[in-house]
Amino acid sequence: MTTDKDEVTKVEVHPVAGHIGAEITGVDLAEDLHDDAVVAEIRAAVLRWKVVFFRGQRLDHTGHVAFARRFGDPVTLRSRGSASPPDHPQVETTADRLELGGRYGMDHAEWLERRRHSLLRGWHCDHGARIDPPAATILRAETVPPYGGDTTWSNLAAAYAGLSTPVRAFVDGLRAEHRLGVGYQPRAGEDAYVRHLLEHQTASVHPLVRVHPETGERLLSVNGYYIERILEVSRTESRPLLEMLLEQAVRPEYTVRFRWEPGSVAFWDNRATIHLAPNDTAHLGQPRVMHRVMLAGDVPVGVDGRPSEPVTGPAPGRW
Repeated sequence: MTTDKDEVTKVEVHPVAGHIGAEITGVDLAEDLHDDAVVAEIRAAVLRWKVVFFRGQRLDHTGHVAFARRFGDPVTLRSRGSASPPDHPQVETTADRLELGGRYGMDHAEWLERRRHSLLRGWHCDHGARIDPPAATILRAETVPPYGGDTTWSNLAAAYAGLSTPVRAFVDGLRAEHRLGVGYQPRAGEDAYVRHLLEHQTASVHPLVRVHPETGERLLSVNGYYIERILEVSRTESRPLLEMLLEQAVRPEYTVRFRWEPGSVAFWDNRATIHLAPNDTAHLGQPRVMHRVMLAGDVPVGVDGRPSEPVTGPAPGRW
């Protein structure tokens, strides 16, 4: 006979890198949702390792959303790509979400060239320009290429701790503007994507060092995808400072890289990580179909206790 203790100890957490990432075994995400102890172990692993991985899972859209509900409130998205399931508004299918170029008069290669024209620009958290970025993301692989397509995450708590003491003291009080569309290089003449950005502007001022609402850790809250500039310094000073801090945030020792398989699930703390989506499969001609559910987050708070400030865009909780 299996005891409650046996049920708990079947779940094993296997760290896969020195600062971030763990694979969790011994759990069926479609069957073990009723077990509060299993949920507590997964939550603790996410907070400790920032991103956790499951393999060989049999989740469908309903199970995906049900799993997410055990950890927070799934975001209901008003705007999704056409491949997303119409009867599950919390699920976004990224097969076409990453093909934005096709919707704005550009092919995929041109869109990536204009949107991610440097390696550091590609690093991001999900919806970081919002006043309340998602707390977490749960991404499920349905179809993946036989090779390539890996995703990489970086631990922002480790990155902050790795700064020298004087630099930590300096950045603790700084704030940065995060804006949708930063870094995009417009086309000559009419540009449908620029028009889209102007009609759907989202921007917020976030602390450069955020305090994690659950662990109390200080997080170096930088990314290359959304940050416009550091506000307390000049634009001339801001650029090299941001580059230095972002290079610190994605040092190899603070990262983990995951090889996807059909049925793989990654669950990451969107407050404590940034990630780099793959860009090495377009030439393979192989499908890569992923489904994600995001959990509602709160308004970031800095070391000085001041919350983020909205510039433009939806109010907290409105998607």
